[in-house]
Amino acid sequence: YQRRVREHSEFFLRMTSQPFFSKVTVTRKQKYQYNTGFGNEFQTEALPNALPHGITTPWKCPYGLYAEQLSGMPFTVPRSSQQRSWMYRKRPSVSQTSAFVKVPNGWLTSDFSRAEPDPNQLCWTAPEIPQEPEKVDFISGLHTMAGAGSPSMKAGVAIHFYVANVSMEKTAFYNSDGDFLIVPQHGGLDIRTEFGCLEIFPREICVIPRGIKFSVALLPDPSDESGKLGARGYVCEVFDSHFKIPDLGPIGANGMANPRDFMIPVAAYEEDSEYTVLTKFQGQLFKYTQDHSPFDVVAWHGNYSPYKYDLSNFVVFNTVTVDHPDPSIFTVLTAPTTSPGTAAIDFVCFRPRFIVQQNTFRPPYYHRNCMSELMVNLEGVYEAKRTTFPPGGMTLHSVMTGHGPDTKTYETILGQEPEKANSPGVLSDQIALMFESYYMFSLTDYAKTHNQNPTYRQVWDNLPCNFSPTQP
Repeated sequence: YQRRVREHSEFFLRMTSQPFFSKVTVTRKQKYQYNTGFGNEFQTEALPNALPHGITTPWKCPYGLYAEQLSGMPFTVPRSSQQRSWMYRKRPSVSQTSAFVKVPNGWLTSDFSRAEPDPNQLCWTAPEIPQEPEKVDFISGLHTMAGAGSPSMKAGVAIHFYVANVSMEKTAFYNSDGDFLIVPQHGGLDIRTEFGCLEIFPREICVIPRGIKFSVALLPDPSDESGKLGARGYVCEVFDSHFKIPDLGPIGANGMANPRDFMIPVAAYEEDSEYTVLTKFQGQLFKYTQDHSPFDVVAWHGNYSPYKYDLSNFVVFNTVTVDHPDPSIFTVLTAPTTSPGTAAIDFVCFRPRFIVQQNTFRPPYYHRNCMSELMVNLEGVYEAKRTTFPPGGMTLHSVMTGHGPDTKTYETILGQEPEKANSPGVLSDQIALMFESYYMFSLTDYAKTHNQNPTYRQVWDNLPCNFSPTQP
């Protein structure tokens, strides 16, 4: 026992002296300035004294600006739930030069009512990034894979991926149907919003709430030495509520996704030029034109705004005795339904961490769930499928469909010598994400016909029966 304690102590001293998390830590210098704090009330101005003081809608706003409120929640919700912001802009949003006109949706959809259900375990390989001469921007590169519910009833979710090889030029977009949680997997995104600018790269995420206009420019991937523009990632759209950080319960006051690590843009505006503005409304795309930039907000205050988060800041909790913990302790953000403890979406991050459980099958356990589990391998090797779930890929394990470690992982773990099986270790080579939902997902036509791995189910072939009634 004393030898094991000494070995474990030496291991932890060795590992904590090395930056084994450096692989996921974003150390680059930030291009933009940010405020910090999840759900805080902010006030920010790009010109001095652009915000009126002691009054929200003065007779004349400073600098000849217009006051415009953006409501993210109904007026009469409890104050603790209220989300809204006031913007002081050069022209109000109603100032358009054309009416809304319906445009083709491409592969983007929110209609899951006619989709055929499929309870099979499913897997998709990473979608290809478009190549010249094809030109695809962030919006035209959105492809819906699965979802449930309806944006018109403000209940449900949709999971999309995006691929792009050009920036959005003089084009803005806002989503009337729900919040966008954007997860880059390859390539960086420079996102200009009405509230200011954000820059995100793989291992970071961004949330753009319902109704906020934004435009996406592409940035080279830091790991791609060619400097070639190309982006791929995932978007989780929630129709119900807004994302929040989960309650900590008996964990205490700190940990998981700490509020101070969320970054909110500061006010910034650009010079006027003609723009096309796209919106998604009840699952359909519409556009209108205007003779000025939608990014003309000189100052704003409130608590309804976009934000970004670096996943390397997530504080992991784990068992230090026995058993594999439930994945809920890895929840970064949650979008609750009206039923307490039940999520339209839990966004979960399995990031590098120590593993020290004793006498335990350490990979995720075999499971059937009342929730839909859609997973993305952001990078590295996922612990439950070390050879069958490549980076950029996606899996869907639907409600009550069995899933768990593949045959090779199971046999590898059970074939270990007891000393190795109980030795402390580090999961240092994976970042896997999960979108877990109480809703039952249906697949889109695109998901049924593109990039699907037809042999995925075979990863569980030949799981042995080790039962012996004479050997307990």
